[in-house]
Amino acid sequence: MQTAQFPVRVYWEDTDAGGIVYHANYLRFMERARSDLLRQIGFSQDGQRGREDGILFVVASAELTYHRGAKLDDDLTVNTRIEKLGRASMIFEQIITRGEERITTGRIRVGVVNALTLAPTPLPPGVYEKIRVFAA
Repeated sequence: MQTAQFPVRVYWEDTDAGGIVYHANYLRFMERARSDLLRQIGFSQDGQRGREDGILFVVASAELTYHRGAKLDDDLTVNTRIEKLGRASMIFEQIITRGEERITTGRIRVGVVNALTLAPTPLPPGVYEKIRVFAA
């Protein structure tokens, strides 16, 4: 399975008063990496908004495990792979590392909804195929 890598530098705004990454910011890093992965495979999320046939990806569940704390000025990498692809949802495995050291592991289930109604909907065949090819 293919893994996408997304670099993240830890800035002051990402940390608490002690210079340690605030726990919720790992979710932000993962969100950026998933969005970047979709862009890389040719899916424009912005182009979907307001379209009758448009789709959006919404987080349905998130499970995170914190292994180590990241600090101000750390260079991190968010490694993202698609663990499971369904017709109307997918599960991403995301691992944030500092070099070889595992910082945070996440398992994020994302659902597909219609851009106008926000009702669950299946992935269009062309989008499904692009994601399937990446995930293979």
